[in-house]
Amino acid sequence: MSTSDSPRRPMRTSISGFLFRPVEWVLGLADLIILPIQNIIGTQRMAYFFILPNLLIFSVFILLPMLLNFYYGFTSGDSILLENRPFVGTSNLESLLYCTDYLDLNSCSRDLFWRSVSNTAGFVVGQVIAMVGISLITALVLNRKIVGRGFFRSVFFYPVLLSPVVVALIWKWILQHEYGLLNALIVNVGLEKIPFLLDANWARFWVIAVSVWAQMGFYTLILLAGLQGIPTTLYEAARMDGANAWQTLRSITLPLLMPTMTVVLVLSVIRAVQVFDQVYVLTNGGPGTATLYIVQYIYRTGFEHREYGMAAAASLVLAAALLVLTAGQLLLDRRQDVG
Repeated sequence: MSTSDSPRRPMRTSISGFLFRPVEWVLGLADLIILPIQNIIGTQRMAYFFILPNLLIFSVFILLPMLLNFYYGFTSGDSILLENRPFVGTSNLESLLYCTDYLDLNSCSRDLFWRSVSNTAGFVVGQVIAMVGISLITALVLNRKIVGRGFFRSVFFYPVLLSPVVVALIWKWILQHEYGLLNALIVNVGLEKIPFLLDANWARFWVIAVSVWAQMGFYTLILLAGLQGIPTTLYEAARMDGANAWQTLRSITLPLLMPTMTVVLVLSVIRAVQVFDQVYVLTNGGPGTATLYIVQYIYRTGFEHREYGMAAAASLVLAAALLVLTAGQLLLDRRQDVG
């Protein structure tokens, strides 16, 4: 039998061998490391082995700083070393929360803290109302059969992918008083320049507007998923009964969308309370203290004034507020599940 009649074996080219050989080496090395460990601890405990790196990272960068921050909140001094910080109990919290008249911020021992709390409350109310309202309207529009629906969905989500610092820098360039793009357009139509970031009311408005512009795509996507989960047969039945668009929205869409709306509301409130990076770049808390919010107050107190204990105490107050909001979300979810 000639060599030409023998069955040909598939030949691996040198390129494919070069590509696949490193993969085989990695798999072989993994077997050398993982199989002995699996033999020692058993197959059922291998899950703990695989999540161990994440647990270590969480412990070092999140859990340990949280514990240190809790301890710092009950100490005083300008030294960052623990052995040089005397324990003062709850005096930091007492000083932070003390006011002779809570309706008069100037009567508080830490008036800037309460001013930041007041500013944060106003920001949360304005931003969350605007965020939820605009996101809902956008989701309702994008849920309809319009031309280029997929394109517009991606366009509205694109700002979410940008860094908050980049977003703030772009809008700061647009809103500058002397050389800003928006003021240039205003001057070209014959009007006077507007001090967008130098006037307290304008600064508060634009901080909310920029925040809504940057984050609404995320909440729009959540609401859009909720809208698409509503059965279309309900809308067909309502149409057959003669219901108009407003009646359909009020009687079908909004009631069935309430669980998703609750999630959006709570997430937007928690995120609004923690606002920092965009405001820090856009206004740095100004003009004056008009846009000084609680996270920036913590940053200033700790890193500019070196009052680490007071900054840690303020962060504990913020953590308590976030725990209350999270507990509220869990309670609402439980009630909706029961209902």
